Amino acid sequence: MPRLFGRRYSRRQVQDLVGDMSQVAGVRRAELVEGNERGAGLVELFNASGLCLSVLPGRALDIASAHYKGMSLCFRSKTGDVGPAFYEPPGEGWMRGSFLGLLTTCGLTFVGHAEVDPEEEDEELGLHGRLSYIPAKDVHACGGWEGEEYVIRVGGRMREHIMFGHCLEMTREISMVLGERRFHIHDRVENLGADPSPLMVLYHTNPGWPLLDRGSRLVLRSNRTTEWTADREVGPEVYTTAAAPRRKARHDVYVHRPRADRGGRVHVGLVNDRLGLGLYWRFPVAEIPLITQWQHFHRGSYVTGIEPGNCSALGRAWNRANGSLEYLEPGAVRDFHLEMGVLDGAEEIQAFENRHGPASGGESA
Repeated sequence: MPRLFGRRYSRRQVQDLVGDMSQVAGVRRAELVEGNERGAGLVELFNASGLCLSVLPGRALDIASAHYKGMSLCFRSKTGDVGPAFYEPPGEGWMRGSFLGLLTTCGLTFVGHAEVDPEEEDEELGLHGRLSYIPAKDVHACGGWEGEEYVIRVGGRMREHIMFGHCLEMTREISMVLGERRFHIHDRVENLGADPSPLMVLYHTNPGWPLLDRGSRLVLRSNRTTEWTADREVGPEVYTTAAAPRRKARHDVYVHRPRADRGGRVHVGLVNDRLGLGLYWRFPVAEIPLITQWQHFHRGSYVTGIEPGNCSALGRAWNRANGSLEYLEPGAVRDFHLEMGVLDGAEEIQAFENRHGPASGGESA
């Protein structure tokens, strides 16, 4: 039974109170037509919890923006929403069309800064791979009652391939339930090619102001954390607390080996105590064993990246050297599950921190 506006309602009670379910929850498809937005498409989801998502089917069903009770949960770059036809693959050209948003998915065969992998293609691999510029096919967007829950689902499939090489297909579904301040992503990747292929999938999620602000805190249990320049181990005092925007741009990157709870799930949070607002991530450590944390606290591009993945964001060479470069055999399938949600108020934040903070035992369900 959904909890709406402070109380529980049965399906029958909700249907008695509204003319159509679009009064409280729904999914709407539209087109973006201005300038280089063309081709990105648009799917908007809302569910009476205060959480709203904008998904772009022309950009791998990534989440270009997200709001909670009118507050943005993510950073939005000056590029805006860019259609897939404007992709610039070489070098750092990926950034010319990157909105970042709440979710930009990196992969499927490469994640990281542009590099050449002499053990595979032996050619330059552009920043963070091609996936986020691949339009989805078989897109569906619908809402309906499933028992006593009203569920909204958006899905489709993206295929990354080359004629005489790899062929990986990702099938994605994003779902949210009426009244819940969270959503789920289920991605399934299948190797449709004839040879093993590198599989690199990273969920580049990008909190921004007002959630991200001076003093915002990362809640994370890490077995080991290293910084990117020398692979030296660092402690939480280095990466936990956000700084204010700086005059001079600087990238700080940390790779976390997160500690799971007894159920095998990792829980991560970013909280703003002043606002009483937080965002959390939950996922199985067996599917997603690493988190890359990116800090870019620069004026006008004030963003942090919380980036769970089956690899780090540091490229093929780093992941191969550290034993985290995965290969997918022909015909094999790999599933990824990620849940994200909102923490509303000091009580919820404290409860999350008690269960999943660095000093906790992680006993929660």
